[in-house]
Amino acid sequence: MSGYYSIKLSGKRLKRCYDLATPRIKRYLSEEINHVLDQISSNCSILELGCGYGRILSKLSPHVDFAVGIDTSLDSLMFSRGYLKSCLNTAVICMDALNLGLLPGQSDVVCCLQNGISSFHADKRLLIESAVRAVKPGGKVLLSSYAPEFWEHRLEWFRLQSANGLLGKIDDDATGNGTIVCQDGFSATTVSADQFSVLTSGLGRDVSVYSVDYSSVFCRITV
Repeated sequence: MSGYYSIKLSGKRLKRCYDLATPRIKRYLSEEINHVLDQISSNCSILELGCGYGRILSKLSPHVDFAVGIDTSLDSLMFSRGYLKSCLNTAVICMDALNLGLLPGQSDVVCCLQNGISSFHADKRLLIESAVRAVKPGGKVLLSSYAPEFWEHRLEWFRLQSANGLLGKIDDDATGNGTIVCQDGFSATTVSADQFSVLTSGLGRDVSVYSVDYSSVFCRITV
């Protein structure tokens, strides 16, 4: 799976996925960003986990003091240099979200959007704990996955990506219940509201889990 996001689904190819987005998908993408914008202020610093080529950073950076994105795909990070060239308060770093290598408590907000918590294919509890450590006292962690009501729109979008050679052929027998599987080994799961509640239990933090636009399930952790 790591090969998909470092080579097969990175840089220009990753951007192509978003270029193929249907109107309903575009609304979903915009509503996620709008929700984050409602949670931040102009003097805050923000860290995005799994920033890809900088699609989300480009939308957030005009509204914050400083924005940092991390990703393990060198191809996406190289592509982001051109994509983010006008975002002078933005930096991208090649780094694993489970081993941030940053001093703890340096960001006002840490976000991992558009089901990034599943895309890492890593221990989700450890990922959440890593995100919490990176936030200043009083700051927030914002995580999102897909809402169950959004399943048909999401599946349609992935079928478009598959038809355009960006993903393998969808395995219809293995696909369902929030999980999309391709015949070449690609898979994309989701995190439900109940799963977010379980994953954040025992953190000793204020946690809110809620739906946005009938397309996203958000988990907000206040540190």
